[in-house]
Amino acid sequence: MTAPLDVKYDVIVIGAGVVGPAIATALARQGRKVLIVERDWAKPDRIVGELMQPAGVKALRELGMISAINNIEAFDCRGYYIKYFNKNIQIPYPLKEDTARTNPVKPVADCVRDGNDKLQEDSTLSPSEWDEDERVRGVAFHHGDFLQNLRQIVKDEPNVEWVEGNVVKILRDNFDSTIVTGVRVKESVGSKDYHAKLTICCDGIYSKFRKELSSNNVPTIGSYFIGLYMTDCKLPAKHHGHVILGDQAPVIVYQISPTETRILCAYRSLKPPSRANNELYNYLKNEVLPVLPEETKPAFEIALEGGKYRVMPNQYLPARRQGSSQHKGLVMLGDSLNMRHPLTGGGMTVGLNDAVLLAKLLHPAYIADFEEYDEVSRILKQFHRKRKNLDAVINTLSVALYSLFAADKNSLKILQRGCFQYFLLGGSCVTGPIGLLSGMLPFPMLLFNHFFSVAFYAIYCNFKDRGLAGFPIALLEAFAVFFTAVIVFAPYLWLELVA
Repeated sequence: MTAPLDVKYDVIVIGAGVVGPAIATALARQGRKVLIVERDWAKPDRIVGELMQPAGVKALRELGMISAINNIEAFDCRGYYIKYFNKNIQIPYPLKEDTARTNPVKPVADCVRDGNDKLQEDSTLSPSEWDEDERVRGVAFHHGDFLQNLRQIVKDEPNVEWVEGNVVKILRDNFDSTIVTGVRVKESVGSKDYHAKLTICCDGIYSKFRKELSSNNVPTIGSYFIGLYMTDCKLPAKHHGHVILGDQAPVIVYQISPTETRILCAYRSLKPPSRANNELYNYLKNEVLPVLPEETKPAFEIALEGGKYRVMPNQYLPARRQGSSQHKGLVMLGDSLNMRHPLTGGGMTVGLNDAVLLAKLLHPAYIADFEEYDEVSRILKQFHRKRKNLDAVINTLSVALYSLFAADKNSLKILQRGCFQYFLLGGSCVTGPIGLLSGMLPFPMLLFNHFFSVAFYAIYCNFKDRGLAGFPIALLEAFAVFFTAVIVFAPYLWLELVA
């Protein structure tokens, strides 16, 4: 469906990934006339965006889009299984009664109706089981199937028109270049200009337009993930995400359907592993295979010999403040605005919660016309401030945990060991961290408290392990561990909260 050239929309949304359809649907349901532009509406094939934390599921309920996880053989996730060398622990997600007090479901106005915030019965998901479970749940799925459901939801909205084409340019007013007026789209029949009062860029990790905010607004690459699919894989803890720790970089495993399981193997390098000279194959066989649970190895070996590996960079990008007088009518959302390490599966959670927050702030009750640029600017500054609680927790935790889990020097190994021993204490030493990881406890100071509690406990455990004879060494290591903890945590929390 192609929109007429002379139509002026309230909103143009660039990109139909996860966040684009979410914000487009919400604004359309609030009465805005929306155009969404996507380069390719065919089902994509990606190796991330397959595990959604409970706070992401909560955001879908608030948007009235929970049906997007139905009828795609999605597999619910109830917590984590952590294997540390020959030890392991299971960590369940938080109790509903706890999260209901601190982070209750608050539907977006005009978006929830006719039961669209209710999970439906299908071949793999049972609403009664979810409702009766005393704990919140996450969910895993094929990314492409989930995305096609989101896209169908947005296409079905009466106030939405959609176009397939490549956005090649952000258009600005001829007389006032500070005002964004729409986009130029290269379609199969040529290029067309579309105009709107507000343009929202949701063009993902490889965004062409995030530099509109600043020329140095570019992500950094810290490592890589190698992804494989395993068929009929046996895991130690069904319905749990698995984190495999040891001397190697962390390995993440989670089931995404009744028959398929995704494994993501971190690779410590600023350059991707090469297929030349069997470098990639040898890494998986010699570094990853030996540390996997015994019951998981057969399926991994089959996938390994199949040779269908996917490699992706792990990128980090702190969010820029928006609402500048130089970019009136322009908003960045999703991965074009902000990225974090995918280790904790927090990308969709942050993006969907950003869509929820922005839709609430842009409701017609608060702003009638998006051409009121000063008012939009004020709202965007409010958005930047309010999103920080969840954003800072998920993003900082993702980077800090990767640093610990991919420990490549002694002080980090001490922290890694201390982190696992901290979990073994149980009680709040488990409920706090999993509440933060799940996105259900979006409190930066709670993250600060637990992270440095881990650091001090790691130092304490190291003194015990060293004994009296090793006290001088443990003392030196204590300073190194504390300094390392500050370095891997504080700069990122500062970036997320203040910079």
